[in-house]
Amino acid sequence: MPKLVLQELPAIEAVPPARWNALVGDDHPFLRHEFLHALEASGAVGPATGWVPRHLTLWRGEALVGLMPHYHKHHSYGEYVFDWAWAEAWERAGGRYYPKGLSAIPFTPAPGPRLALAEGVDPGEARAMLAPAWEASALSSWHLLFAEEREVEAWREARPGLLVRHGVQFQWRDRGYGDFDGFLAALTSKRRKAIRRERRLVAEQGLTLQRLEGGEIDAGAMAHFFRCYEITYLERGRHGYLNLDFFERLRRTLPEALVLIQARLHGRPVAAALCLQGARTLYGRYWGSEVMADCLHFEACYYQGIEHCLATGLTIFDPGTQGEHKLARGFAPRRLRSLHHIADPGLRAAIARFCAEERVHVDAYRRAAEQALPFRA
Repeated sequence: MPKLVLQELPAIEAVPPARWNALVGDDHPFLRHEFLHALEASGAVGPATGWVPRHLTLWRGEALVGLMPHYHKHHSYGEYVFDWAWAEAWERAGGRYYPKGLSAIPFTPAPGPRLALAEGVDPGEARAMLAPAWEASALSSWHLLFAEEREVEAWREARPGLLVRHGVQFQWRDRGYGDFDGFLAALTSKRRKAIRRERRLVAEQGLTLQRLEGGEIDAGAMAHFFRCYEITYLERGRHGYLNLDFFERLRRTLPEALVLIQARLHGRPVAAALCLQGARTLYGRYWGSEVMADCLHFEACYYQGIEHCLATGLTIFDPGTQGEHKLARGFAPRRLRSLHHIADPGLRAAIARFCAEERVHVDAYRRAAEQALPFRA
């Protein structure tokens, strides 16, 4: 059998989509060739934006047998596990933190696989080949973000020196509710009434909601969504990370993964939320509105997603990062762990202390969040 060979690719288009996707599976749309290529081809990811692709691939002869998205980053925007303070401390001490290595999906804080391997490839051998890509380089560090827990454990076993950083994210899971009323029945009376009131308020404002999937999403619907998406960022004084070309490419090349939730007023769309879906998970990602309306965000970004899961058999709804307000709507906290290789021993020791202290607070927050869940005992 030919030996494994590591190749570092400057663009994902160097690999045919079918070869890449054969290793990825169907529950993680963000790792698919179409998603990553849309980021690069639209210009959202590339040297001009500080994301330099250096995808790591493993080959046996002409066969692609392993892949890991990898970037050289010249800043820490768009990561959601932020290390700005680490960079500032190191540069104050005379070091150079950027560029750094990053294995993650750009602008996408969604847990999923980061290393995909063909059957018959020894994971230990694969990790031993990949690690020198950052350990033997001039990079200050390497960061593995939003990987699945089993992958985090496998990397820790392969490279015990990796630092672990803890975080919290919220997810909804179907516990056999059947429909939305079944979900509500599992909540306390107070929360059940509050959610029904929020949904009623949306309707009383004349707003109706519609879910569009795949080919139902035309260019006009996507253009309207993008206007709404931009409004969310313009309210903060800047443009979004992503552009219309990116979303149009997804609409054309990955339609089966798209779920667009439109809010309409007098028959005209006025707000939109765009989700992606895999075989068992719905991922809520992008949102915006042209109108100010009470509780519309909760309806479009949470309740419509829960209804979609219950109607289609999806069992997990990942609505994105942040927000204690998700707790009151049945989204439970789950632990997330990121891994970090820090080349300099002094900086590594300081960051290790930081991560240990931070973990105490994160664990306490997660426990408090679990106590605040609105489910009946």
